[in-house]
Amino acid sequence: MAGSDPDRQDIFLPGGHPRRECLSDAAAQVLCEAVRLARDTRWDSVRSPHLFMGLLAVPDAGVKLWGDRLGADLGKLLAQFQELFQQEEVECTPLLMLNREFLSDNVMRLLREAYMRAVMHHRDAVTPMDLLITLLTATNSIVADCFERIGITAAKLTELAVLAEQQSTQS
Repeated sequence: MAGSDPDRQDIFLPGGHPRRECLSDAAAQVLCEAVRLARDTRWDSVRSPHLFMGLLAVPDAGVKLWGDRLGADLGKLLAQFQELFQQEEVECTPLLMLNREFLSDNVMRLLREAYMRAVMHHRDAVTPMDLLITLLTATNSIVADCFERIGITAAKLTELAVLAEQQSTQS
């Protein structure tokens, strides 16, 4: 986090928007999709499953390789998560924006940890794979828990993600 290293800035600007320079174009697109999917599933804030759905909605090469290694159809997986996290009818569509105010505490923590991961790997900007790996390794990850229920461990998901990340950066 910003407080642990005075030279490193927080991923969020003081007004709550993510720092554009801290996100790759692909990661910024994932976040925009996460906001859209949170709205579509009628949530009033962006939660970690929405972040995962954003990764599935606009998969970069690394996420596609992860899906291939997992043997998953990313489109079908996205539809399953949308169905699983769909809220009942609400009177009006929730107002959501890509701003800290509309992100759950967990998503804010995940974004900060993804940024720390990017910096540790000598990158200036978060990639979709930073988001995916951080999401899968988070304590009490609801996304990992969904996979655990069908017999795929968080450790296996993470292993496949790291291998896909390595393969996609070598290409």
